[in-house]
Amino acid sequence: MKSEQLIAKPGGHWQPSTNLGQADLVLYFGIRDALEDGHLFKALQQRYPAAAIVGCSTGGQILGDDVTDEIATAVALDFDTTSVKLSVQKITDDNTSNDYGRTIGRELAGPDLAGVFLLSDGISVNGSELTAGLVAELGPDVSLSGGMAGDGAAFKRTLVGGNASPAENVIVAVGFYGPKINIQTGSSGGWDVFGPHRSITRSIGNVLYELDGRPALDLYERYLGDEAAGLPGTALLFPLKISDPKRPEHDIVRTILSVDRIAKTMTFAGNVPQGWTAQLMRGRFSELAAGSADAARQACGGTKKENALALLVSCIGRRLLMGQMVADEIEAATAEIGPDNAILGFYSYGEIAPHKISHIAELHNQTMTITMISESI
Repeated sequence: MKSEQLIAKPGGHWQPSTNLGQADLVLYFGIRDALEDGHLFKALQQRYPAAAIVGCSTGGQILGDDVTDEIATAVALDFDTTSVKLSVQKITDDNTSNDYGRTIGRELAGPDLAGVFLLSDGISVNGSELTAGLVAELGPDVSLSGGMAGDGAAFKRTLVGGNASPAENVIVAVGFYGPKINIQTGSSGGWDVFGPHRSITRSIGNVLYELDGRPALDLYERYLGDEAAGLPGTALLFPLKISDPKRPEHDIVRTILSVDRIAKTMTFAGNVPQGWTAQLMRGRFSELAAGSADAARQACGGTKKENALALLVSCIGRRLLMGQMVADEIEAATAEIGPDNAILGFYSYGEIAPHKISHIAELHNQTMTITMISESI
C-alpha cells in the first residue's frame, strides 16, 4: 500500500503538486465552509480519476500531530491487491437510521469483505441505530469504524460526499475487500464521572425526556448553571455516561446534539435507552490525553506499524474543552503510532468503533477512535 497526504486552503489547490499517479481511495476532511462549493472535491476527482473519493465536514482536521481549521486535508491510497466499494445513501423521511445501516450492509456484504469505514451526516442521523443496522447485516466479525460529520460548534449543517460534492443528509461507507488488508481499531475516553447515578425514566430512541422522573433538561441546566444558556454547545463539556443496569461495566458516552426548551427534552447523537442509568462526566486534560494514547495502543495491537494509515476520529467536545491544549491528545496518540505512518483525521459529532468489552461496533461520543489500515506484503 502506498499513500500520499495532501493539504489545501479553501478555494485553493491540493499540494504537493506531484502525486502517486493513481489511487484506489481518497479520503478528505475540511470545515463546512471549505467543502460546500465542491471545488476541493472536483480537484481531487481530476487528480485521481479512477479513485473512490470520500469526505466530510468536520470540527477541525487532524494532520500528523497538528490540528487545523485553516486547511483541508486528504490522503490518497494505492493498494497492491485490496479493492474498495462505496455505498452511498441519501437520507429521506421514508427510512430509519437502522434501515440505512441495513441497506449499506447488504450492498457491501461479500465473502472477502474485511472492513468498513463509515462517514455519516452528523445531525439528521441516529448514529447508534445506523451502526446497529450495519452490524445486524454484516455480523460482529467485520471491522466497522468511522464517524459522524461535524460543523464545529455550530451544529447547523454537516456535509458528506461519496464520488460527489459533499452535501447534507448523506451517508457513505467504504468496504475493503481481500485477504491482505489489515484493519485494527482502538477507542478510549478519559472522562471522569461526577454527581449521583440517575435513572433514565423516559426516553424514545435518542431523545431523552426524563431522569429520575423529572424533565431531563431541567436537571441538566441545574448542573450547568450559567453555562446552560449556551446549550447545546456547552453540553459538549459535560457528556453523559450511560449503562445498562444488567451490564454496568458496558458503558457508553453520549453527547447532546440539540435541546427543546419547550418540551424540556435533549436529543443525543445516539440512543439513550429507557431503564438505563446515567451519570454526568467532565474531563481533565491529562486523562483525555492518556485516553488518546490508549486508543492508539489498541489500534496498533501492541506492535509498531510501518507504511500504515492511522485515521483519527475524535469528538468536538474534547477539542472545545481542551482548547489549545488539544494538541496534547494528538501528540499522545502519534507517539504510540510512530513516525513511519500516515496520520489523518477529524473532530466529529460521534465516533464509531467496536466496544472494548463486547468487541461489537457501537456509536461512541467524547472518545478518541483510531483505525489503522495497512496491507500485508
